Amino acid sequence: MTVPLKIYNESTVKELCSGRAGELKAWQSMALLDARDNIQQALADAVQFGMRFVLLGICEDIGPRANLGKGGAQYAWPAFLQRFLNQPHNDAIAMQKVLLLGEVNLDDLMQQAQPLDNHNPDDLAQLRKLCAEIDGRVEAILNMIFKAGLEPIIIGGGHNNCLGIIRSLAKHNQSTINAINLDPHADFRECEGRHSGNGFRYAYQELLLNNYHVIGLHELKNNQPIFNAMQSANFSYTSYQTINVKREISLTEATTDALHRFDNAPLGIEVDLDSLTNMPASAFNYCGFDVSDGEHYVYLAASDPRSAYLHLCEAAPPQHPHSIAAGNLQCGQVISALVNIYLQTKQNI
Repeated sequence: MTVPLKIYNESTVKELCSGRAGELKAWQSMALLDARDNIQQALADAVQFGMRFVLLGICEDIGPRANLGKGGAQYAWPAFLQRFLNQPHNDAIAMQKVLLLGEVNLDDLMQQAQPLDNHNPDDLAQLRKLCAEIDGRVEAILNMIFKAGLEPIIIGGGHNNCLGIIRSLAKHNQSTINAINLDPHADFRECEGRHSGNGFRYAYQELLLNNYHVIGLHELKNNQPIFNAMQSANFSYTSYQTINVKREISLTEATTDALHRFDNAPLGIEVDLDSLTNMPASAFNYCGFDVSDGEHYVYLAASDPRSAYLHLCEAAPPQHPHSIAAGNLQCGQVISALVNIYLQTKQNI
């Protein structure tokens, strides 16, 4: 069976990278996968050579569009790579433990989705079918990563991709998992066909999600059925209003309290980039958290030894109000900052 994965090699990366005399760059310190025929064996070999973390891209905007949102999330991964690979390497992060794997191959699905109009009911239904196909491909790649004993950092695409990740982690551990999510939206809409707004609802319906907590959920950006469904599932949230407006609890306290309520099941760390103010994203947000808040949240969650992956989604460079170039610059810098703090924190655990 063909594995839906674009494995990066030196020629793939070279066009993104630059050098400077007397300075080592991140791309010169991390590894690429040496895979000839057996990808699973190559991943296992990478672990033997000291790899711990895997960078995986998802270049799609089908999920957000299937949720009646805006496109552009397929460009977050290349924007990240342009910034992250060219940052200076020093002893702050052990880049030699990072494997740049590649991206989930979604070219055919993106081509099918390109002419579809999400305001047309038939096209919307087709987008949701394509989104379900993405789930299977994401799960297939994550299955190999978790089986090898590697820890994935998944970047790009919509929040729909949480389902494939959760399915894979739950299957690998043969148990339900927990998830914490920095997000103004619960992404707990009804199971009406797959899209970026119901990944956690599907995970719950499939009995994969034991506990789920949303940090920064906006009280006025979620409909009442979502609140009812969250309550019925016994899932919880700390609202944006409670943290940033009423200031009844700090972000530190909210995140720490949520982590303390989880049991010993594996933990997924989720970040919807539209939780950050003025971030080019599928749902642009003027009332959110600062980038440093996002870094602090990732730091706290990554400090938890149960954490098993980091998922950074919904960034969409074309949604920058000035230009896609400005969007690439902002998304690249912000996503790199979140990845950096995750790596810095995890390497000490």
